Amino acid sequence: MLGLCLGLAGSIWAQMPAEQITLSWTHTIEKIRWAEDYRILPNGFILEQARVKGSGAGMEIPADAVLKNGSWHYQPKLPVLPMLKLGRTPEAGDYRLCVSSANTEQQCHPMSFWVGEPTAAQPSIELWGCNIK
Repeated sequence: MLGLCLGLAGSIWAQMPAEQITLSWTHTIEKIRWAEDYRILPNGFILEQARVKGSGAGMEIPADAVLKNGSWHYQPKLPVLPMLKLGRTPEAGDYRLCVSSANTEQQCHPMSFWVGEPTAAQPSIELWGCNIK
């Protein structure tokens, strides 16, 4: 079964069954909420949709974005991403990670629920698709 692994340099800190994930966070400078929906494939992630509440530093809204329920929705045109590498420090706050699969209801928690609080000593984390037994 395909799942999601979280860790660093190939070391698995947590894993869970998942076919889709949503990552959301608050931009550290603009304090604006951002969310991205990914589908997990055996060879990586497809970014299916992104949402952002407004524009600002490094947050330009694409021309084809549509405003719905207070957020700009758009579909980034990216190739399959083999891995997601995320910066994660105490000063920036934590990501919110939602996971779902055909056999489970969507679960949403701060990333610290699965891997502990962000620390200055470990300022990043990697996510990749993996086989769950």
